Amino acid sequence: MLSKAKHLLLAKETLRYAQSDMTREEMKQTQTDTKTEFSIHPKTQMGVISLAVANLDNRLEFYQKAMGFKLHWREGNKAGLGSGGNDFLLLTEEPNLKKYRGVTGLYHVAYLFPNRRELAIAMARLFALKYPNSPTDHIMTKTTYLDDLEGNGIELYCESPEDGTWTMSNGKFETRRADGSWSDGREPLDVDALFSHLKEDDKLDVPVPPETRIGHVHLHVRDVDEAVDFYHGIIGFDVMGVAKAFQAAFVSAGGYHHHLGLNTWQGRGAPPPPPDALGLRHFTIDLPTQAAYDEVVARVDAAGIPSNQTDAGLLLHDPSQNGVILRVQSK
Repeated sequence: MLSKAKHLLLAKETLRYAQSDMTREEMKQTQTDTKTEFSIHPKTQMGVISLAVANLDNRLEFYQKAMGFKLHWREGNKAGLGSGGNDFLLLTEEPNLKKYRGVTGLYHVAYLFPNRRELAIAMARLFALKYPNSPTDHIMTKTTYLDDLEGNGIELYCESPEDGTWTMSNGKFETRRADGSWSDGREPLDVDALFSHLKEDDKLDVPVPPETRIGHVHLHVRDVDEAVDFYHGIIGFDVMGVAKAFQAAFVSAGGYHHHLGLNTWQGRGAPPPPPDALGLRHFTIDLPTQAAYDEVVARVDAAGIPSNQTDAGLLLHDPSQNGVILRVQSK
């Protein structure tokens, strides 16, 4: 998660690039061609995020009490949580783990709520617990950012496309409200307006609704172009935007604003975290059919990317050594 100060800094940098008179050559922006001879299945979604933790008991208390996740199962040093259906969070306790900075890995995992009311309940729970979070209005989404107790970035959000849209092209990240006016896309969220969806008798200790799922995953990578080549050129996600000046790119399936965010905000050329690092072990890409899965695996094999079949699915690593699981969606 970014602190409020860093959120403000990034907002200012975005505004500066968007309003700049720099030429395209000076921006050194080349919009990646979103068209290939293939494209990942449009119903592809994010599945499970797997995190290594130092204290499973404490993390389970946080994710149940502060986040409202349901504990689906626990076996020894592992536990699976979610919204009552398939797991979307896997926690594994490992000994002597450390937090490293300046490395690749998870920037944040974003949990998608079905509507503003459910997001309001989730945020009100954080407010009631006085848990630090940063409500932000991205115009086309309403969101808040926080870290869990071991520094793993979290976003909670709902879609609000009726309020406007964003684009990322020619080196610029631009957001337009529904009335056509310009926004930097990182406005303070009108929390009172969001909380107007709450009712007086609403309970805040209820689990998240069953529709809650991972909407997107945002990664620290060592090189944006290299990451786009992998997730677009091999895995098959469509490129929704590349802004080199902002050191970020978004890719997705089926025209979604982004299923994966990619940035070099930990430094271009950042190394992967050591084996004893807290945090991301892998995230899962859920393909809707066996045929869709087979197509992606064939491209992975043709590219000579090492992979290993596990109980969770086919494990491989992107060029920044972020773990990726490919699997067919569970019904």
